[in-house]
Amino acid sequence: MSRTRLALIAALALTAGSGAAALSAGTAGAAAAAAPCTVDYKVANQWGTGFTAAVTVTNNGAAKTGWSLKWTYGGDQKVSNAWNAKVTQSGAAVTAANESYNGSLPTGGSASFGFQATYSGSNAVPATFTLDGVTCNVDGGGTPTPTPTDPTPTPTDPTPDPTGRVDNPYTGAKVYVNPEWSARAAAEPGGSRVANQPTYVWLDRIAAINGVNGGMGLRAHLDEALKQKGSGNLVVQLVIYDLPGRDCAALASNGELGPNDIDKYKTQYIDPIASILSDAKYAGLRIATVIEPDSLPNLVTNAGGTNTTTDACVTMKSNGNYEKGVSYALDKLGAIPNVYNYIDAGHHGWLGWDTNLGPSAQEFYKVATSNGASVNDVTGFVVNTANYSPTKEPYVKVTDSVNGQTVRQSKWIDWNQYVDEQSFAQGLRDKLVAAGFNSNIGMLIDTSRNGWGGTARPAGPGPLTSVDDYVNGGRTDRRIHVGNWCNQSGAGLGERPTAAPAAGIDAYVWVKPPGESDGASSAISNDEGKGFDQMCDPTYGGNARNGNNPSGALPNAPLAGHWFSAQFQQLMQNAYPPLP
Repeated sequence: MSRTRLALIAALALTAGSGAAALSAGTAGAAAAAAPCTVDYKVANQWGTGFTAAVTVTNNGAAKTGWSLKWTYGGDQKVSNAWNAKVTQSGAAVTAANESYNGSLPTGGSASFGFQATYSGSNAVPATFTLDGVTCNVDGGGTPTPTPTDPTPTPTDPTPDPTGRVDNPYTGAKVYVNPEWSARAAAEPGGSRVANQPTYVWLDRIAAINGVNGGMGLRAHLDEALKQKGSGNLVVQLVIYDLPGRDCAALASNGELGPNDIDKYKTQYIDPIASILSDAKYAGLRIATVIEPDSLPNLVTNAGGTNTTTDACVTMKSNGNYEKGVSYALDKLGAIPNVYNYIDAGHHGWLGWDTNLGPSAQEFYKVATSNGASVNDVTGFVVNTANYSPTKEPYVKVTDSVNGQTVRQSKWIDWNQYVDEQSFAQGLRDKLVAAGFNSNIGMLIDTSRNGWGGTARPAGPGPLTSVDDYVNGGRTDRRIHVGNWCNQSGAGLGERPTAAPAAGIDAYVWVKPPGESDGASSAISNDEGKGFDQMCDPTYGGNARNGNNPSGALPNAPLAGHWFSAQFQQLMQNAYPPLP
């Protein structure tokens, strides 16, 4: 692998004297700020006669509504396909222009794209890049900007809005490291390599607010966060997850509240959480919440009229308690100035089809504007929560074709509009803004278990013998079916948590703490309200939601949320980027 650095790349670093982790913005540093634009060009993978590259351009000049980046190769490199930009080539000259969803490039904003190309001989990095005719990586006097010597500079914090919230809570902030998860990770062989990563704290039942079985409750986590914070900013990450009739299309994470327990949800769950978070003691923390995973997407796809409909989801749609509960949570938590609400929005393999994407945006807007909630209570949305879909597929693009046939007709893609989470998140964001959400909403991507590295990871595109061969040979997602979600065999840790990694993306985050099970492989008696879902049974042959394919689940898994050592070891082994 060849990696070439032209500008500072974001790095996650443990801050000295604190357990908190600092998320650096995509391009930062005083030296880089002197240039009108900076470009980071990385050769991500290289093989015999081909390579893939990842490019991030940062605009330090006036805001743009469209952009065009140009460079010239010194060798015979030829771009064959690209993603997240329209890339054309004439001779050695290459032009990359924005797609419809990433044309906005504010001052200090970044856009990322990638491409695949062929070459022979040397594969030198282009010497000069221009953004809309302006040369990048040089200051106003034409001097190349040096790479800062400090690997983890503190980015400039965005200007607060009138409510006191910043546009992206992760920018310029450390992120809370949960000491309970960190200790479990560190106790595993090799686990110290990731034990300092920030993960979300799941409040998955009423008892979790005060702590379960001697564990830390919400106040204990917030008090620990104040210790980690020091004099700077720090984000505490919480999952709000206890709706009535929770997870109506699955059983492994069913909750404690019955379908009609909406009043109990409000008074015994949301109200106590809001009371603690509004304590003036914690006003200096930035608190990011993920609101009720899987709930609203289930109302769109599994509550009537499809072969994936379940009676439980029909009930939750008819009684309105998912919508009432989410609206109430947004309203109560959104009233606290230092809370940043992110609504769960499924993943590309769930909502990526046109028939699901538009209705989902409308459903989200409905819930965010009813029962007391407002779009101003919503900082953004999170995708891929506790799922395994890759952040970016380097070798398969939804616009690719094989022998005149679109790859969308392959069995794996199945006419989806997206093949990975970053393009889905950016496309969904456009739909959400069009539906009425604020134009500055940001997206989070859960990258905790979507790395798909290891020996099974493809090194390049698949063969051109058929659309299925091309997609199956080149996709990094090695699941049997995109609908498989429980303790997936072969998965690895994904991108480490990073602030502002791409246009419209507030952060890559680890919502699902790696090593915590998705569900038990067989029925286990418990007092947590968690049932047995056959999708967690490695011998199960599947259902309509996964095309009647095997589950792909690991054996011998404990209850959802319980520590699963074998899975944690697999995630480290198959991490991508690889662990040191």
